[in-house]
Amino acid sequence: MSNTLKTGLLLAVLTAIFLLIGDAVGGRNGMTMAFGLAVMMNFGTYWFSDKIVLRMYGAQVVTEAEAPQLHGVVRRLSLAAGLPMPKIYIIPTDSPNAFATGRNPQHAAVAVTEGILRLLSPDELEGVLAHEIAHVRNRDILIGTVAATLAGAVMMIARFAQFAAIFGGGGRDRDDDGGGVLGMLFLAIVAPLGAMLVQMAVSRSREYLADETGAKVCGKPHSLARALEKISGYSKEVPMNATPATAHMFIVSPLTGGGVLSLFSTHPPVEKRVERLRAMGMAG
Repeated sequence: MSNTLKTGLLLAVLTAIFLLIGDAVGGRNGMTMAFGLAVMMNFGTYWFSDKIVLRMYGAQVVTEAEAPQLHGVVRRLSLAAGLPMPKIYIIPTDSPNAFATGRNPQHAAVAVTEGILRLLSPDELEGVLAHEIAHVRNRDILIGTVAATLAGAVMMIARFAQFAAIFGGGGRDRDDDGGGVLGMLFLAIVAPLGAMLVQMAVSRSREYLADETGAKVCGKPHSLARALEKISGYSKEVPMNATPATAHMFIVSPLTGGGVLSLFSTHPPVEKRVERLRAMGMAG
């Protein structure tokens, strides 16, 4: 199954979860209110995401005169991808990482850390930049915002359900033995967890797709694979002071954690990403 189709199916599942809990708790009015609130909460983030996250990490814009090689690579990749030239930023940290942001290709930005510029070879850096250009081309900021809006709506309406169950409102299907209350409370707990897992799965699917698209744009899947291995290994030694809310934007998650926590990771395992990229290289 292609990652594009998988994303569509995951968003459909997320929509179904929203419709299920919305109908159980408040019917059409409850769904409309929760969805409206979620849209308002995420609209500003989508519209101003570039300014918010770049300022959060102290990213500084660099001109072509200041970083001619970096600009040259990004310009070449943008042309290959059929995109306008994004703004380029450098983040003052030794931890190696990179991300792309912007609500559309005309307002895109690519940011790299000082650490990644020192760590990677030119070919590896090109692979990373191609991955970020792929996020812009694939409209991943928009897709991530849609997923966040649906998941946020589920969590809001689930909170309504918790209050209704605790304070005596059993919903439309409430019965005399309290089964309706217990059922609503159960749904209010399980639905947000399911929505969060699906949202994380959407993010992981987009990372795989950006790897695939980026490797095709630059024609160097092995270079991107080596870069991912280097970034993953070195970032554990020099961790980045990143917030969970923005972790999904980076090429490799700046957050550490395994085991059960990996279920909630916004990124697929680096080992699997490297395996896929090397398979692409062998096929090519």
